[in-house]
Amino acid sequence: MHSVQSLLTSITATVALTLSVPNTSWADDPIPVVATFSVLGDMVKRIGGEHISLTTLVGADGDTHVYQPTPQAARVVAEADVLFINGLGFEGWLERLVEAAPFAGSLVVATTGIEPIAFGDHDDHEEGHEEGHEEGHEEATDHHGEHGAFDPHAWHSFTNAIIYANNIAAGLAQVDPTNAGFYYQNHQIFVNEIRALKAEADVIMAALPIDKRTVVTPHDGFGYFADLYNLRFEAPQGLSTESEASAADVAKLILLIRKQEISAVFIESITDNRLMEQIANETGAVIGGKLYSDALSSEDQPASTYLDMMRHNTKTLSQALGD
Repeated sequence: MHSVQSLLTSITATVALTLSVPNTSWADDPIPVVATFSVLGDMVKRIGGEHISLTTLVGADGDTHVYQPTPQAARVVAEADVLFINGLGFEGWLERLVEAAPFAGSLVVATTGIEPIAFGDHDDHEEGHEEGHEEGHEEATDHHGEHGAFDPHAWHSFTNAIIYANNIAAGLAQVDPTNAGFYYQNHQIFVNEIRALKAEADVIMAALPIDKRTVVTPHDGFGYFADLYNLRFEAPQGLSTESEASAADVAKLILLIRKQEISAVFIESITDNRLMEQIANETGAVIGGKLYSDALSSEDQPASTYLDMMRHNTKTLSQALGD
């Protein structure tokens, strides 16, 4: 079994580390797998189907940033054949969990192979937008150290979601080669659905007026979506909801909203709405709707799957900003 340090080194490098272990389960028994959060869990479920027994550590409407591993979580991870993580520093509690387990299965880092956005790239991209945004943007750089060198919210790119699916299918097929054909069949269906939704979103976002492309959200979780559709996201918090917006950050953001006459701000499912409501009240902006960033919704809400989340976010942004 690899040491905790070697596991964490692999995570930092966003390289999927596969540890070969004997599979003593019967061929017809679902293999036990764990996903760290709900977005990733939905992808794993889509590909694994009935051949896996899935546990998702941070469920619907849960905030992975502030999650604290429990003894029960450690036991589940210790018994898993595969542990799927996002990587890029998203699961800041992973070291504690691995130490408590210990884990001796296959570790699959879903972001392996993507082109991650560095914090400097966020700034460079945003400099290309309309003039006048510099005031109020300085707060975005104050929180860059929270996750490391890169933005971990890579699933908000449809292209990256396909890479996630590739890694998931490969990870399951390696541990359970008997059902590899099943996993890859589900993978192809899922990838086709992602591509179809991207085509719809491309049309919707292309129709958004050029002067309506600044989006205000509680935390900076939509950088990949912003790059894909030439949007600019502003947030009083940084990349993690663990950070607290300072009075100066909020004041700068209010100034920006007034200067650019931004008509709508958005709340998120994993954050307290009061700050955004305060900002809306002070600027005259309306609450444009709820976006789902780091977690899916419960089944009775509009974002209970990855595809539903992306569809909902796209339509919510378009309806609020396109008016």
